[in-house]
Amino acid sequence: MPLALLALAVGAFGIGTTEFVMMGLLPDVADDLHVSIPTAGHLVSAYALGVVIGAPLLAAATARMSRRKVLIALMGLFVAGNALSAFAPHYHWLLAARFLSGLPHGAFFGVGAVVATNLVAPERKARSVSLMFLGLTVANIAGVPVATLMGQHLGWRATFLGVSAIGVAAIASLALLIPHDHTHAQAGGLRGELAALRSLPVWLALGTTVAGFGALFSAYSYITPMLTDSAGYAEGSVTLLLALFGVGATAGNLVGGRLADHSLRGTLFGGLVSLVAVLALFPVLMTTQWSAAVAVTLLGVAAFITGSPLQLMVMEKASAAPSLASSANQAAFNLANAGGAWIGGLALAAGFGATSPALAGAALAVLGLAVATLAHTVDRRRAVAPAGTPGRLVATHVPPHAEPAHH
Repeated sequence: MPLALLALAVGAFGIGTTEFVMMGLLPDVADDLHVSIPTAGHLVSAYALGVVIGAPLLAAATARMSRRKVLIALMGLFVAGNALSAFAPHYHWLLAARFLSGLPHGAFFGVGAVVATNLVAPERKARSVSLMFLGLTVANIAGVPVATLMGQHLGWRATFLGVSAIGVAAIASLALLIPHDHTHAQAGGLRGELAALRSLPVWLALGTTVAGFGALFSAYSYITPMLTDSAGYAEGSVTLLLALFGVGATAGNLVGGRLADHSLRGTLFGGLVSLVAVLALFPVLMTTQWSAAVAVTLLGVAAFITGSPLQLMVMEKASAAPSLASSANQAAFNLANAGGAWIGGLALAAGFGATSPALAGAALAVLGLAVATLAHTVDRRRAVAPAGTPGRLVATHVPPHAEPAHH
């Protein structure tokens, strides 16, 4: 695997850290800026909103630029947003800075995934995407706990300065390791990129992302009350258990990338079936402490097995606009974050018990399976139309002027 993937992973590590660290800093931020914790919680939503809005807009706006320059510029915007967060004089400044920090998130992963796949041989595309996402999952094991401790001992502003430093390191890595390239837009420019998204298979792939990862966040958003109220853990033990989720997510991401290079759709279906099973077993697994720890780890494995297959599938369905489609998939991921948490909250508020968000997540995972099955059916019917079309059911067109593959 090319060393350039390390540069993408460093950027992903910084983005993953800043996305999730705010949850652990909310009490400190709320106290320092004299707002309530629910009000401070809007800082999490502001970041997610930035991701959803910025992912497709920035990918489309930079369609005629070289991907290397786009990645460096996006990471520069990331550094600016986190530096402004560190020096925020009041709550509304921080709210705007968090929104700014979220803008480059989706486009970075979207463009980065295209660069990663163009750096390797065709049979290693999914693995290359999983190695980029490795930075995101490792952030949950190391980046977020260390950044949270830094915020608790040195102040929350020091955390965002530290994240900015990671961004600067990522910029240096990108400049040194990512190959030089030229404009990557199709002849139709922005209009051609947007037209590529008017495809039913693309929207079915995005729908699978929303439902599948909505299943994850329906449960994960309420994992703390499950562990304390149902499994009997002390609150001080939750941080260690969340690190187990990160370990599971990292393992699932690596396994999913390797398996998807052999069978993209088979890995996707296998991951979704595993997610249904794990979430359906949560009420049983959360009755003892040892089985609850296993459940948290398995949740990370099952959910992130599907990460690389979904990213690659969306890119290949919109082969004329892979950067835009890949970025749109990151927006879908964050919609899943918000929607899954909302659905899990409804189950909890209805009085169905501490583990009810996991059962709601299992239902969402079944919906994801249904959408994925519909997508498979559509692909089969389209494959029959051009008689004698051999091979894989998804497009594998590489745009002109793409980076050369290194074998």
